[in-house]
Amino acid sequence: MQERAFPLIYAEHVPVTAGFYERLGFTRLRQNPPEGEPTYIALARGTAELAVVCADWPVTRYGSPAGTGTGPRFEMFVLVDDLDTTLKELADGGVPLLRAPVEMPWGERIAYVTDPDGNPVALAAGPHS
Repeated sequence: MQERAFPLIYAEHVPVTAGFYERLGFTRLRQNPPEGEPTYIALARGTAELAVVCADWPVTRYGSPAGTGTGPRFEMFVLVDDLDTTLKELADGGVPLLRAPVEMPWGERIAYVTDPDGNPVALAAGPHS
């Protein structure tokens, strides 16, 4: 058995949020249902995986809105090759900048944007490139 773990991102508009992560280099692996408006989209970028699911997922699975609310529900950290180019492309697409790039003591540059559901996404470039 392959060992894996990946986050589920609760989204109001699953295809829109999945599209945001596709702009960061993730590719769509599958969706459910296969035709029509998806309520689940699995994405991968290298060995990293995530799934974007409909915000009512916890209610239908567990009977409560666990994990959802009015504030951020998670923070994603994504390594990118060129931070400035990525930020410009996202800004051109209307993605809000939460925090301008900052030089970290260990050599990375990190900036924060939000996904379509308002969750913070840290974008980092630097020594890992």
